[in-house]
Amino acid sequence: MNREDSLEEKILSSVYIYQGKIINLRQDKVKLPDGRETLREIVEHPGAVVILALTDKKEIVMIRQFRKPADEVLWELPAGKVEPGEDLVKCAKRELEEETGYYPRKIKKLITFFSTPGFCNEKLTLFLAEDLEKKNKNEDADEFIEVELIKPNESLKLVEENIIKDAKTIIGILYFVSCIS
Repeated sequence: MNREDSLEEKILSSVYIYQGKIINLRQDKVKLPDGRETLREIVEHPGAVVILALTDKKEIVMIRQFRKPADEVLWELPAGKVEPGEDLVKCAKRELEEETGYYPRKIKKLITFFSTPGFCNEKLTLFLAEDLEKKNKNEDADEFIEVELIKPNESLKLVEENIIKDAKTIIGILYFVSCIS
């Protein structure tokens, strides 16, 4: 038995409490490594992409939009939900163009990470998009987005000043500044 096996929980039963268009909520009864049983509430999410897009002037393409759960306007990297069966690269290109009007002629997968693994299975994949072509934005009907172009050092300052509060955006900026630029 390897070390991870000794930490795993075995699902004894699973019940859906809610099924929606973006998330599902299920309750799993699990057996803990020590033999006891407990309940786990799990938010199921199909996954998403996050795009750090760089203009020819090496500016990061960011968006600002109101997020109702946070009840404030947030600075974010463009991102979006993966549709069932959708290729991640195609999703990243689609989301970047929809939200910002930029289409990447060059795109590279960087890292994959979980948003909040304590209760949600959402997995995010960060992409670097370059060689951008300006097209028209094609936002979803319920999205109101402002596009901002900022230098990497300015984005880092916004993180340091706690102006950027979105975790996926902070991860993307810190990854870019520490591993790429």
